[in-house]
Amino acid sequence: MYAILDIETTGGQYNEEGITEIAIHRFDGHKVTDRFISLINPEKEIQPFVVNLTGINNAMLRSAPKFYEVAKRIVEITENCTIVAHNAQFDYRILRTEFQRLGFDYKRKTLCTVELSQKLIPEAGSYSLGKLVRSLGIPVSDRHRANGDAQATVKLFKLLLAKDQSKTIVRESIKSEDTGTLSPKLLHIVEELPETTGVYYVHRKDGNIVFIEKSKNIRNKVNKQFTRTGKRSKLIQQEVSAVTYEETGSVLIASLKEHDEIRKNRPKYNPQYRFPLFSFGLYCGTDEKGYLNLYIDSTGKRQKKHQSAVMTFTSVHEARTLLYKMTEEYGLCPKLTGISEARKHCHNYTVQQCRGACVGREPAESYNQRVRNALEKYSYPHDNMLIIDKGRSTGERSVVMIEESVFKGIAFFDLNYQVNNIEILKKVLTPMENTADARHIIQSFLRKNNGYKIVEFDTPGKPGNHGGTNS
Repeated sequence: MYAILDIETTGGQYNEEGITEIAIHRFDGHKVTDRFISLINPEKEIQPFVVNLTGINNAMLRSAPKFYEVAKRIVEITENCTIVAHNAQFDYRILRTEFQRLGFDYKRKTLCTVELSQKLIPEAGSYSLGKLVRSLGIPVSDRHRANGDAQATVKLFKLLLAKDQSKTIVRESIKSEDTGTLSPKLLHIVEELPETTGVYYVHRKDGNIVFIEKSKNIRNKVNKQFTRTGKRSKLIQQEVSAVTYEETGSVLIASLKEHDEIRKNRPKYNPQYRFPLFSFGLYCGTDEKGYLNLYIDSTGKRQKKHQSAVMTFTSVHEARTLLYKMTEEYGLCPKLTGISEARKHCHNYTVQQCRGACVGREPAESYNQRVRNALEKYSYPHDNMLIIDKGRSTGERSVVMIEESVFKGIAFFDLNYQVNNIEILKKVLTPMENTADARHIIQSFLRKNNGYKIVEFDTPGKPGNHGGTNS
């Protein structure tokens, strides 16, 4: 649990400042669960430059509560929380100073979004709150007022959590909590989880992640994990100290996050990171007459021959089903797609459903173009595209970025200009490696799902289409 806050002060000499305004948002890593916002009477004059910066003047604060009147509320809303602020050292020092004046030793763990941003967004030109959030397309209102800056920090911190693929922030948070031993509280852990799509992380007492898994219903999946009697499930149940999660809204984003974070964190109960997600591939080659031939084979065999699959599949049945569909939809020759083993012409040519590529009647150029069209539709329809799908909440959308046929990463957005401006999108993007498994996940999703939107975009110096296609 986090208490994301911002404080405005009177200005003045070090440790003599007074608080003029405070905003605290209690944040569970997904949403704000409580908030406290108030002007504070500092019982001292505000420096003129601070009045010009914040717009808060002495007259506004005469009837505001004094700090001792809100101190209990501040203690309560930050209880069992890590303080998060932009330049946390300043805000935490000011809070501790005010409490010390009341004779109370106020202590909390802290996280600084300046330091986190420097680590997770190293390419940012500036780390001042205003310039940083503007560069990321994050809206900010009431700049230099406590609640406006605190709300911007909440959105920034949410982005930083998404970018933290090593889960350092969450691991440290779990490590700092006294979770105790666990056998009787598995039920309590399950009850705290949402029934939404996302990825969950099983932590042991030292905060380290021992298991990662995606699910369309996180609570249901964890409940099953805790009630199974298999060897691995029993070991997980013995070690679990806490379960954290990330909602994604999108099944595609959940699948990509699961794959990427298992690779990066290598939890000991996820041994599958050592093996590819697919076993079969669709391959393409040119025969002696110049026609493109399609065929299915084990990816293991082809890797030894240094051949790359056009598309990949978990089973040979899945591969054959798609090959039949492509052959019928694009009028391809069953003999050249490996469906027919006829020695001369295929059966479809006899019934006039094949244009005669198998006997050289159809020109190779026109036939090959249909093959390429089929492969494009069922692999990546565009070299440069955004796959836009559901987000984590109403009004939010998720995006997967493909640039020059290379998977770049994922992001969430709630403002169209964040995706209409590719440079801003690249800043909010959580980068991911373009592995064969990632390509398999994306291509499989495009083949099997509906309801997403594809938007093609231009790359600098390369003209192209702006627009979208619904799939």
